[in-house]
Amino acid sequence: MLLQKLRSAALIHPPRWLVDNTQYLTVMGSVSYGVSGETSDVDVYGFCIPPKDIVFPHLAGEIPGFGTPRERFDQWQQHHVRPPDGRETTYDFQVFGVVRYFQLLMECNPNVIDSLFTPRRCVMHSTQVGEIVRENRKLFLHKGAWHKFRGYAYSQMHKIKGKVNASNPARAETIGKFGYDVKFAYHVVRLLDEVEQIMVEHDLDLERNREQLKSIRRGEWTLEQIETHFEAKERALENTYATSTLPHAPDEARIKGVLLGCLEMHFGSLEGAVRRDASVARLVGEIQDILARYGAA
Repeated sequence: MLLQKLRSAALIHPPRWLVDNTQYLTVMGSVSYGVSGETSDVDVYGFCIPPKDIVFPHLAGEIPGFGTPRERFDQWQQHHVRPPDGRETTYDFQVFGVVRYFQLLMECNPNVIDSLFTPRRCVMHSTQVGEIVRENRKLFLHKGAWHKFRGYAYSQMHKIKGKVNASNPARAETIGKFGYDVKFAYHVVRLLDEVEQIMVEHDLDLERNREQLKSIRRGEWTLEQIETHFEAKERALENTYATSTLPHAPDEARIKGVLLGCLEMHFGSLEGAVRRDASVARLVGEIQDILARYGAA
C-alpha cells in the first residue's frame, strides 16, 4: 500500500496506528471525474478505524464533561507528498476516522460522498470493511444532497467572479487567457450534474458528464455561458427536488447498523462497548452475512 511505502521512507507522519488500520483509499479530483488522465497532483481520500478506546472513549473510563478528555481523531491530512521513486507526482491525503467519515457521508458532503462513487480503477486500497461501506454507498443518498451540492456550487461561482489572479501559475494563465478560472467553472457544472443524478436516479456516475467538463476546462465556454447554465440548472433542479422520490433525510438507524457491523468486523464483539436495540442488531447480522460472503470469495 502507498501509505506503507511513504511511512517507511519517513515522507508522511500520520498517527502510528493509522496506516495499518486504513480501510479504504481512492483517487479523487479530475482523474476520478474522467477529465484528466494525467496530473502531477493527486488527491487521495479514505477512512481508517482508530483504536477501540478512541472510537469508544468510555471504555477507558472517560466521563463526558468531566476531567481531561481522551484523545479524539477526526482526520489526518498531509499535502504535497512526493514519493521516493523520483516521479513528479505529489499526493494530497485526507484520511478520516470511520465515525467522522460516516457522519460526512450521512450529511451528503459532496467531496466525501464522491469518494464512494469513484470508478473502480481509482480505488488504491480497500479492505473487506472498505468494500462493505462502498457496497452500501446508495444508503447515504437523500434529498438533503441538493442543499449541500447547491451550496458548494454557489461557493465555486463566487470564486469564479472574485478570482482575478491565482497563485498557481497554470491557473493564473487560464484566467488571463479566458477571463475566468476554468477549474472553478467545471466544478460548478459538475456539482449540479451530480446532484441531479442523485435526485433522479438515486445513484452517481462521476464520469458521465466528462466530455462537457473537458470542453469547459479547454475554455470552450464563456463566463456568460457558465452563469446562464448555472441559473437555468438551479431553477430546473428546484423542481427536481420537489418531485424526487429520494427520502428527505438519511435512514440513521440503517447507517448506524452498517457502522456497527464494520466496527464489529474490525474489533470483534462490541459487547460492553455499545448497547443496540433489536432492529440495529438485525442490521448488523445482515452486514455480517455480507462480510462472510466476501471472506469466502
